[in-house]
Amino acid sequence: MVLVESSPPLTRDYIKILQQYPKKITHESTRVCETFEALPLIDLRGLTRDDEGERAKCALEIVRASSEWGFFQVVNHGVSPKLLSQMRREQIELFNAPFSRKSTCGLLNNSYRWGTPTATSPDNFSWSEAFHVPSQRSRTRRAMRSSPL
Repeated sequence: MVLVESSPPLTRDYIKILQQYPKKITHESTRVCETFEALPLIDLRGLTRDDEGERAKCALEIVRASSEWGFFQVVNHGVSPKLLSQMRREQIELFNAPFSRKSTCGLLNNSYRWGTPTATSPDNFSWSEAFHVPSQRSRTRRAMRSSPL
């Protein structure tokens, strides 16, 4: 059985920073903040209420969570458990794919991202792996910026 590496080549791309960084990495310099707060949880059923006040309250909760956190959890969104389960299976399959496939497959306009591109020292390293899914609004904004007035 041949094992296929699904993780990006972290060492290859960050080795320069590790070699150039004069400071010795200590436990103190890599300490992680362990403060946990619950993510905002928004009941989307409020958007479908007949009462305009309830709809406005739900919309305000979304605005507040977006501006304070950048994201939030939702319940009562109307997506079936079956579809959510299928999406989860696809997500696992995608992220378990070999790195070479993920980075060259052209999925979502080559939107595969990993690591911390802005890291300038080992203290800045943070692990992430994602496929950026642009919204229609983002595409519209780009088109508007690039079109002549």
